[in-house]
Amino acid sequence: MTSRSRHPGDESTGQAVPGTASADLLRSEPGARPRALVLSAGLVAAGAVALAAGALMPVVRGGSAGFTAAPLLVVLALAPAAAVLYALVSGRSGLTAGLVLGLTALAPGRLLLDLQLLADGSLAARPELFLADRLLAMPQAGPGLWPLVAGHLLTLAAGAFAAGAARDEAELAGELDGRRRWRLLGPVLGVAGGVGLLLAPFGSGNAYLLAKNAFEGPTVAMAGYLLLAALLPLTVLVAVSSPSAGVGKGGFAGAGLAALAVGVPPVVAGLVVDRLSVAPGSVVVTIAGLALVGLAFTRFDVAEADEAVTGDLAGEARLPGLFWWRLATGGLALLAAGAAAAGALAPVLKANGPTPVPETPVRWLLLGAAVVLAVPALFVFVPRLSAFARGVVAATWAGVVLAGAAVLSAALSVTEDKAVDPALFGVDLPVPLPDKVGYSAGAGVTWTFIALVLAALAALAAVITGVVERDDSDEETDETRVSGTVLTPVVAAAVLAIAAFGTPVFGAPGYTAPGLWSNFGAASWGLLGALAVVLGLYALVPRSRPVAAASALAGAALVLGLRAAELPLVGAEYEGSSAGVGFWLALGGAVVTLVAAGMAVAGSRRAG
Repeated sequence: MTSRSRHPGDESTGQAVPGTASADLLRSEPGARPRALVLSAGLVAAGAVALAAGALMPVVRGGSAGFTAAPLLVVLALAPAAAVLYALVSGRSGLTAGLVLGLTALAPGRLLLDLQLLADGSLAARPELFLADRLLAMPQAGPGLWPLVAGHLLTLAAGAFAAGAARDEAELAGELDGRRRWRLLGPVLGVAGGVGLLLAPFGSGNAYLLAKNAFEGPTVAMAGYLLLAALLPLTVLVAVSSPSAGVGKGGFAGAGLAALAVGVPPVVAGLVVDRLSVAPGSVVVTIAGLALVGLAFTRFDVAEADEAVTGDLAGEARLPGLFWWRLATGGLALLAAGAAAAGALAPVLKANGPTPVPETPVRWLLLGAAVVLAVPALFVFVPRLSAFARGVVAATWAGVVLAGAAVLSAALSVTEDKAVDPALFGVDLPVPLPDKVGYSAGAGVTWTFIALVLAALAALAAVITGVVERDDSDEETDETRVSGTVLTPVVAAAVLAIAAFGTPVFGAPGYTAPGLWSNFGAASWGLLGALAVVLGLYALVPRSRPVAAASALAGAALVLGLRAAELPLVGAEYEGSSAGVGFWLALGGAVVTLVAAGMAVAGSRRAG
């Protein structure tokens, strides 16, 4: 059975086809619901109660919240559980499973944000739970922290039991109806929310609560925000790809409710707490969460041509056509390349005194990443080459992530220890602080951050363009896949890529390269992100058509080539530098990847 042969109402009510193995488990009659779903809903409810209880108790010994946030936090904790229980009682198995999985996906990031209170509560930007009124050094965790941790762990456990039900729903739904383009708005909202999570949650004029973005904050909180920023759009993408409308809607709603739990408290704190102000980051997260929840109420199924559409007309909504998506992909990629070039050429640091500003050699790698992204972006506007160039752009945006993270890391390593004058925040000291000369972030940091955001949006537009290209193609019946012989070089390239991103490209006296296995820092997130993109492209090759596989592999080869180019672009700025093992591994991985791309194209010609 496919989604085209089922009535749209069947999926939302959890009905199954009589005679199938899963029919008895997925019936909507009371008492016949899957036990796993009942257990997962119970775990979500228990986790919600634990989160609510944690909000009612102090999370730091001797400390208190910056405002009376308990009622708000209780509502944000219990609302998702109420939605899960309602979906379960109404017999909507797919919706229940999707809600649980959406909540589960963001639970690890939220757990890390709360664990920052355990690591060092004085550095946690959580005024809804704790706001210091005096200087504190490593305050002890209070009794409220442990229910919060238990609540997130219970939510994680619930997802393990809901995954099987979601898989059964997807199998019953059959193939994904390619015309469900209304879903494609979800990933746009997910990326927007992810960007908002990386920005400062609020503005601050309080000396005991500094407003910092994700990269400037403490380590545990930084990991939490980065994980949330990555998992929010990924969760929405998984929901988009689910053949089950119920699971898709639930995933949207669950992710949206979890995003609201992170975004709403800082917005309220900025409105009601003295010396705090509302910042764009939390506003974007809140709007994205509300929009995702609202999108869950739209029609996910598109009716067949001979079916009358009544009531909900959202299924008739049409997203922009292929021309506009290609225009968005190429335009965003060029804007990202331009911002990256500006970030490379503008000053990354500025001195707060007569001290000379240190050089930032890694910015030349960012300039190289701008070129690698801009060249294929230009060909996206050429009709005959657009599809291939779009596939390359879907890979080369990772070069901006690779180089941009290194630039931000170089800036943070110099500015993070800069002294803060409490007098600027209204704190009077009996003895004035001695003057200290430090550095602050220059315009290059701002442009680099803008480039990272635009590159992520360009990647999302490229993915959506690929979906629309496949839908609008006249070769819908063409199921040609790459030859199995391509798998050998692809696997070899994957192994080389892992080693290339995990080992230094060059070495120099006094220089310590960031890595994945050791010396993990802010720049390592760029290495990890670029590696994840490259490995993801390799994983898609066996399921891709030959030309699409070739374009993805060509883009992956360019990213590996950019990694190898770190030797001449960055290493040349260090006296006594020499090629490291990573240079040869990256170069070899690029060559093997190009060989695989050529084999994919050759297979395409033979198939034609």
